Amino acid sequence: MFESAEIGHVIDKDTYDAEVPALREALLDAQFELQQQKRFPVIILINGIEGAGKGETVKLLNEWMDPRLIEVRTFDQQTDEELARPPAWRYWRMLPAQGRMGIFFGNWYSQMLQGRVHGVFKDPRLDQAINGAERLEKMLCDEGALIFKFWFHLSKKQMKARLKSLADDPLHSWRISPLDWQQSRTYDKFVKYGERILRRTSRDYAPWHVIAGMDPRYRSLAVGKILLEGLQNALKRPDIHPDKVSAAPLASSVDRVSLLDSLDLTQRLEKEDYEEQLITEQARLSGLMRDKRMRRHALVAVFEGNDAAGKGGAIRRVAAALDPRQYSIVPIAAPTEEERAHPYLWRFWRHIPARAKFTVFDRSWYGRVLVERVEGFCSPADWLRAYGEINDFEEQLADAGVVVVKFWLAIDKDTQMERFEEREQTPFKRFKITEDDWRNREKWDAYRAAVGDMVDRTSTEISTWTLVEANDKRWARIKVLRTLNEALEAAFEKSDRHGKKHK
Repeated sequence: MFESAEIGHVIDKDTYDAEVPALREALLDAQFELQQQKRFPVIILINGIEGAGKGETVKLLNEWMDPRLIEVRTFDQQTDEELARPPAWRYWRMLPAQGRMGIFFGNWYSQMLQGRVHGVFKDPRLDQAINGAERLEKMLCDEGALIFKFWFHLSKKQMKARLKSLADDPLHSWRISPLDWQQSRTYDKFVKYGERILRRTSRDYAPWHVIAGMDPRYRSLAVGKILLEGLQNALKRPDIHPDKVSAAPLASSVDRVSLLDSLDLTQRLEKEDYEEQLITEQARLSGLMRDKRMRRHALVAVFEGNDAAGKGGAIRRVAAALDPRQYSIVPIAAPTEEERAHPYLWRFWRHIPARAKFTVFDRSWYGRVLVERVEGFCSPADWLRAYGEINDFEEQLADAGVVVVKFWLAIDKDTQMERFEEREQTPFKRFKITEDDWRNREKWDAYRAAVGDMVDRTSTEISTWTLVEANDKRWARIKVLRTLNEALEAAFEKSDRHGKKHK
C-alpha cells in the first residue's frame, strides 16, 4: 500500500510558490463556508512514520487557514482521569462541533499500532481494535462528520538517510527524538501492522490517504488539495446527513400483543413489608458501593419509563442509600445547541463515571429510539441504525468494567391518568405535568411498540433490560434497588473469578 509513496515525489519551488496562494485562498473560503453552514464537523487523523512531516504539515495548515476554527489535539500517555474510564472516552469528549475542524495526533490508530508493535498485545486484540475503529468512524460519518485519514510515509532508506543527516548536523541534531530512534529499530513491524490497519479500515466513508513525506513542498500541496476537494464536495451536497432507509421497516406483532402486555402490573407491596425491604436493600447497596472491589468498576443506571411512572421517586430511594460524593444524577432533556452540534452519543460519553463512581441517567441515549423515533425528531435511518450503535456503546462500557443497569418503569394508562390528575391538583407537584405529557398519551400505542423494539434489540447478555411493574410505587422502588444490588454482586463475583484464573 506504500509503494507509490516511496518513489521520490518532488515539487519544485516555482511550482509550489505559484500554486500556494490560490490553494490557501480556496481553503480559507471552504473553512468559512463550513463555519457558516454548521452542518458537519471535520475530523483529521494524523498517523504515519516519524520524521515524515506530520507536525510540519499541521503547522502549515494552521498558517494557511484560520487557526481559531481548528482544534489540534494530541493524545499521549493516558492520564489518571482517562485510565479510570473506557478507552474511547478521551476521544469522544474532544470531538469538534459542527462547523469546526479537529486534528487528532496520537489517535485511536496510533494507540493500537504502538501497542501491537511493542508487544503489549497480540493479533486478536489488534483485530478487535480495528473493528472498533471501523464502527466508531461509521457512526461518526452516519452522524454527518467528514473524516480525513492521513498516513505520512517514508521508506526505510529515506528514514535512515534523514536520521543520519540530522545526526551529522550539530545545529539540527536536537530534532531527533527518542521516538525517531525507537521507530528506526521497529520500522518493519510498524509498516507491517500499519499496512494491516490501513487495508482493513480504508472505507468509502473514511478512506486513507498515503502522503509521501520526503519532500515538504509535495506533502504540503498533496494534503492541502485533498482537504480542499473533500471540503468542497461535502459543502456542495444538499445534506451530508443520510435520510433514506434501505432496510425493511420493523415488523409489528401479528397478534398485536406487545412485550409490555406480558407484565403483571397488579404486583404490590404492603407498607410494612416495603419499609423493611427498603432498609435492607439500601443498606446492601451502601455496602456494595464501599466494597474494595468497586475500585475495579463503575456503575451506570438508566431510568426510562412512561410519564408519571415514578422514575424520580425510585431515583431518590437509590440516592438516599449513598454518600452524595459517590454518585451523580444526569437529567436528560431536549439537547442543547452545543449537544446538537455533536454526534448524539457525545453528551452521554461526557458523563460516564470513573471507577468506584455511580451515574444515574434520568432518561438516556434511548431517547433516539423512543421519543425521537415516535415524534419524528430523527429520520428512520437514524433510529434504525441506533440499535447497533447503542449496543456497541454499552459493550465498550462493559469491557472497561462499567456495570450498566437499565430500567423501564411501566404503568397502565388508567394509572397514568390518575397520577396526572393528582399532579394537577397538588401545588408542589404541578411543575411535573406539562402539555407534552398530555400530548404523549395520544401516542400511547406508538410508544409501546417502540419500547418493545428497544428491548428486543438492545437487551443483551452485556446489558439486559429490567422491566419494572410500577403501578405500585413501593413494589417498583424495591425491584430497582434489588436489581442494582444483584448486578453489582454478579460483577464482583465475575471479577473475582477472573482474578483467580490469572493468578
